[in-house]
Amino acid sequence: MEPLQALRKIFQEAGELSSADELLHLIVTRVKEVTSSDVCSIYLADEEQDDWVLVATEGLADEAVGKVRMRTGEGLVGHICKHQSLLNLNDGSTHSSYRYFPETGEEHFAGFLGVPIISFRRVIGVLVIQSREKRCFSVEEEAFLITIAAQLAGPLKTVLSQEKLTALASGELNDQIKVLGVKGAAGISIGKVHFLAPFNDLKTIKDEPCENQEEEIKLFRDALEDVKLEVQSGGDKLASSVPQDVHALFGVYLMMLDNDMIAKQTEERIKEGFSAASALKHTIENHAQEFERMDDAYLRARAEDIRHIGSRIYARMNAYHHEIELPDEPVILVSKLVSITEIAQFPVDKLAGIVCMEGSSLSHTAILANALGVTAVMGIGNITRSKVDQQTAVMDGYRAQVIFNASEPLQQEYQRLIEQEKKLVRGLDKFKDLPATTPDNHRINLYANTGLLADISPGLERGAEGVGLYRSEIPFMLHDTFPSEEEQAKIYREVLQAYAPRSVYMRTLDIGGDKALPYFGFTEENPYLGWRGIRFTLDNGGIFITQIRALLRASIGLDNMKIMLPMVSRVEEVDAFKLLLDEAISQLQEEGLKVKRPSTGIMIEVPSAMMILEQLAKRVDFISIGSNDLTQYLLAVDRNNPKVSSLYNYLNPAVVHSIHRIVRIAHRHRLKVSVCGEMAADPAAVLLLLGMGIDTLSMSAFNLPKIKWVIRTITRKRAESLLRKVLALESEDSIREILESELIQAGLAGLIRAGS
Repeated sequence: MEPLQALRKIFQEAGELSSADELLHLIVTRVKEVTSSDVCSIYLADEEQDDWVLVATEGLADEAVGKVRMRTGEGLVGHICKHQSLLNLNDGSTHSSYRYFPETGEEHFAGFLGVPIISFRRVIGVLVIQSREKRCFSVEEEAFLITIAAQLAGPLKTVLSQEKLTALASGELNDQIKVLGVKGAAGISIGKVHFLAPFNDLKTIKDEPCENQEEEIKLFRDALEDVKLEVQSGGDKLASSVPQDVHALFGVYLMMLDNDMIAKQTEERIKEGFSAASALKHTIENHAQEFERMDDAYLRARAEDIRHIGSRIYARMNAYHHEIELPDEPVILVSKLVSITEIAQFPVDKLAGIVCMEGSSLSHTAILANALGVTAVMGIGNITRSKVDQQTAVMDGYRAQVIFNASEPLQQEYQRLIEQEKKLVRGLDKFKDLPATTPDNHRINLYANTGLLADISPGLERGAEGVGLYRSEIPFMLHDTFPSEEEQAKIYREVLQAYAPRSVYMRTLDIGGDKALPYFGFTEENPYLGWRGIRFTLDNGGIFITQIRALLRASIGLDNMKIMLPMVSRVEEVDAFKLLLDEAISQLQEEGLKVKRPSTGIMIEVPSAMMILEQLAKRVDFISIGSNDLTQYLLAVDRNNPKVSSLYNYLNPAVVHSIHRIVRIAHRHRLKVSVCGEMAADPAAVLLLLGMGIDTLSMSAFNLPKIKWVIRTITRKRAESLLRKVLALESEDSIREILESELIQAGLAGLIRAGS
């Protein structure tokens, strides 16, 4: 059988399997058959034990699975891992690296062919075939096994992430399951799994004709009203448990439910002949896809909310809703996507964690979990209810890791970590009202990043001195036409008032490219390098000047608003904006409004802006470094692309040197410099930024206390010394090693876990 045919057969059969154990057995069985060998085995990396373990075999003794282990360089498998190259031997036992494992029974086999399984430049395992007779496998057989190993690297990497290999030794592979996702809310927790059956996926609904338009419209409207009441009730239950701004998340859901476009378009489709369910499916999917096409991760995450709302409406149309059993012990909610209304049905003191098969760190579920102080892990992929429901699980929100059916020793270890974390949190509370000042009196401003007013993190409660990045796009996404100046001004005013007199840095519209509006659609072949940010707004001057007027009006009497321009790449863009600002100020003053000229700055996200910073610096009042985008553009890496995301690293020497250069030029022009993005919230990276002389750091509210602890512990002089050492290093790993070593020496070892 040809390699591709064999692979197709394996993948077809794999789709019907429910566990990693079954997948591993399928691979070794099929590869043994196809190669006509006497043995086929798979060895995978156990990173916790730092060795290579036999995880599946067809031909060797079954009892060897999980027990045969070897270090890199030890045994034939260890030799392959060390040298990252295949080994084809006439008689494996004659090789200098050979090691005999009596439990395998492999003394009966001589011919040996092993190839490394490599995923994204890293050896994750070895695929081996063996024969009874002494012989070297042919060149064709080598090529076949290399092809099989390369194509199976993806599925086997999933096995590594979803199963705890150390459990193999005790025969617990099917019981203890480790999964990795994305960070939702930090923390460590233990609880019994409460699996919430997901609502039906609207995309699976088949189109059906409408038999009675009036009845279908009534069915839809009644369901819509029921869901509104459900959301309102959920908000009422949590009103006293979360800050007002986070409680307003329920207002966002209600706003989506009240969106005339959803009701209007659904009813229009019913009138066109669709059933209520079919009409709802098309309406919800159209809106969700508009959000998914957006570049901004925060806005893209709103597609989750739209789809969940649609599913709840559909469930009500079918008289279905979850039966919630209130627990008498801490529970971990698990579902495809746990909604904020479902979270609201559980007592906060009984909610240990939230695990979603889908979703992102920017979903409203994650935002609410952060506000409640509940550990959350998002996007773990599908998991079978029967394997985890009512079992004990442990969660590490810092590493986005969940271990279902956790063993007693593992639970005890996590309980120890929970106690350590409680001590750390208690220690950080004392920093809330203290300034972020180094021991040698260098002052840093710590600001919070926010989205909608409804999504403003409890920054003030954690000591935020202002808002370092406010995304102004949301009002434009929730309308069926461009929002009016009055509507925008009202929203911006609420944000500014919430933080007054603290500064709020308003980023102007960052739409365009793949952030197409539902009512202003267009497509581009390469949206990341296309019509977006300042380019889009300048090309649509009417939209832009309306927003500028709204921002100016919102700031009257508060005067805490600063305007920040995204994706600037040339001086002409800043000059053009300043003309529009002058025009807006002139117009409003003529209308009798006492507006003041705000401070104006730019975000350095595009390499060209960094290269012409001397010229740009003469035109602005401050500089903000968008570390996420700058890193992506400098390294030509899309961090959302799994094929290259491992190359995304803001500690890359190129990024470190670039940011250092930006700070030096800005300070030479007496401009304040802020950094927002993931880098600002990483304790190790903050040591570098402190050494560079960064004036302001902006991050999620959760990270403020730990970063303040770093600043109040490490002197500016020490940070400058570290920076000099780092600037001479050549790799990301060596940079992080020296920085984390410094954190440990300074007594900040606990932050290495919290910042990971």
